[in-house]
Formats: sequence, structure tokens, C-alpha cells
Amino acid sequence: MVVPEGPQVVAEVVRGLRGGEPFVESLHHGTVVGLARDGSVALRVGAPDLPMFPRSSVKPMQAVAILRAGLDRVFLSRHVPTDLLAIVASSHSGAGPHLVRVLEILSVAGVSTDALQCPADLPLDAAAAQAHLRAGGSAEPILMNCSGKHAGMIACCVAAGWPIENYLAPDHPLQLAVRATIEDLCGVEIAGTTVDGCGAPLFALSLTGLARGLQAMVQAERGSERRRVVDAMRAHPELIGGLGLPDTELMRAVPGIVAKNGAEGVTVVATADGHAVAVKIADGNGRAGIPVAIAALNRLGALPARDIPGRTETDMAQIAFLAAPVVLGGGQPVGSVRARLPG
Repeated sequence: MVVPEGPQVVAEVVRGLRGGEPFVESLHHGTVVGLARDGSVALRVGAPDLPMFPRSSVKPMQAVAILRAGLDRVFLSRHVPTDLLAIVASSHSGAGPHLVRVLEILSVAGVSTDALQCPADLPLDAAAAQAHLRAGGSAEPILMNCSGKHAGMIACCVAAGWPIENYLAPDHPLQLAVRATIEDLCGVEIAGTTVDGCGAPLFALSLTGLARGLQAMVQAERGSERRRVVDAMRAHPELIGGLGLPDTELMRAVPGIVAKNGAEGVTVVATADGHAVAVKIADGNGRAGIPVAIAALNRLGALPARDIPGRTETDMAQIAFLAAPVVLGGGQPVGSVRARLPG
């Protein structure tokens, strides 16, 4: 019997010094896959071909499915604006600009926020959550980080003439279309189905498949549904997560890159030239995802160099910060989270 190689140490958390060397406080095990531009596996840590749940990192593929199923038709222009398409692919933090876009999608579809079937929540953005509570507000479905995706699903159902009362049912025409699109983009068969935190069907697939899905999107012909989604994400990175969140900040710092985090330590990233990496942190802690993804891209030689035209020192400093986020002690930096890829 051959036992697949399990998760390996891919990141460490250091705090202070011990004998003059950084003191390793914690270790994160994980699985990593990196694809060359031709789709071949150029980096492999652990067993990336085993099934896992991609969580919200699969939202760009779900957005492609929503487009294919007719989202454009609900807009008078016959073309969903890029900022609204970005919010459909987002895990937004609930700031004002995010909520305005969700409300616009619902308004165009002719439905109210009552149609949203994601759970009531508070904004992920701490300042937005505090302001909402101070104003006497409470948890609402629209504030949940997946409400953009849900609004897109509802609008798509309106355009296609499908019922919206059960739009989250696994056998609903929309969810069947989502499943088929994920299999198409990722080149894998769905290995299992459960329910995501937002209530939508969640399909298990391999980490390699997830990387292939985003790679297929960035390499697609301009104007195609798959390319429109990643181009919308590139045009509006602040809508994909929120200012200060690592996937948003990586897209802001690196031209042409597309990044999407998911719950339980899943991250997928693709560069403008078609390299792609996907990461799953075994303990589910998301803090190591982007640092490990950046290290994997560097291992592939896929991140732009300092001296490319338009690259600023601010960009380079931001990439360095994202590659090794600081650990605080008493409000001051005393260490960092840093990748430690084997090999």
C-alpha cells in the first residue's frame, strides 16, 4: 500500500530571538502546487491531487458560471459592469463601496435584500462593523462576505427565468451549471459535495485542479466569460476582499496578478503570464496562505523583478510585507510569518 505524501511544513511563525536566531513559535503544515505556463506541474509539496474543499477561492470560477448562465441579460447594456462582476467574485469585507455594488445588482434584478439566502453577519471590516453597530444595526445577510456572489446568483436566475426561492439547492439549474463550469475550467471531476459557510453548494476538487482553473481564466481569450472575470478582479482589487486584506493588496502591488483567498487556509494565485499556484494550509489558518503563495511564485521565477518599468519602492515594500507579515508584541513588530518551502 502506497501512502500519499501528507502536508509538509510550509511556513513558520517567529517571535523574538533565541541565541541570536529567530525563535520559531509555531509551524504551519500545508500542500502547495505550482504550474508552469504550459500547465505542467513545476512545484509540488504534499499531495495536491487529493480532494479538498476550495471554499471561497473558487468564487472566480463560480462567477464564470454565473456569466455563462446569462447574468449579462439582466443588465440593459447587455454587459455587466466590471465593478459589479468583481463583487460577484468577491469575499468582500462589508465596507460601503462593497454594499453599494451588491445593492445595485439586486436592484437591477428587481429584488430586495430579502431574496438573499446567505446567513446574517456583520462586516469583516472592523471599522465598518463598529460603525454599523453604533448606528443600532445588527447582523444582516447583505453584510455577509459572500453576499456579492449570492446577488449575482439571484440576478442570473432572474435573467434565465429560473426560480430564486431555491437557488441554493444542489439540483437547481444554476448550481448544476456552476458544477459543470468548475469541472470544465479545472479539468477534474467533482469528488464530493457539501454546503459552504454561505449556504451554497461546495464542491470538492484537487488543489492542482484549482490552480488549473485560475490558470485557464488568465490565459483565456480577451472578452470571453472566463477572461472577463479575472480582468474585472484586476480592475477592482479593492472589491475582491477589501483594503488591507492580503489577496487585495497582492493584486494592488503586482500588475496583472489575480489572487483569491478562501476559508480554511486556501489560496490560489495566477500571474499575468500564466503561472499559477494554489496553497492549502492544513490547520486552516489563513495567515500563511499569501506568504506561501508568494514564495511558490518566487520559486517558479514568476514574480516581476524590482527593475521592471513602473515598479515602485512602495510596491516592493508591500510585496515584502505580504511575504512575511509582522507578528506584534505590545503593538510593536517582534517577528513575522514566513514561508518555509521544502527543497
